[in-house]
Amino acid sequence: MDISQDEVYTFKVMSGEEFVAKIIKSDDGVMVVRNPVSTGMTQQGLQMMPSLLSANMEKDVLLYPHSVVMVTETREDVKASYVKATTGIDVPPKKSIITG
Repeated sequence: MDISQDEVYTFKVMSGEEFVAKIIKSDDGVMVVRNPVSTGMTQQGLQMMPSLLSANMEKDVLLYPHSVVMVTETREDVKASYVKATTGIDVPPKKSIITG
């Protein structure tokens, strides 16, 4: 899988925590991400909250790949929730044609 800049990815780190973030760049053994949010399941479904409660969220965050166990593309519904949580913009779901 190629990591693309300005795309939203789901990460799982060695501690077992899962989070979603936008990759700004990836080189020299470090990834630069923006707005990392932790995910968790509640009775209301998937919930997101800032991964770094005391950080300045207007600044980029360094992520060292040696601590990352898995990286994958984020589902469209989760990506829409991420955009809403980090920007306040409500992205409508993509329309699809259902065939039988």
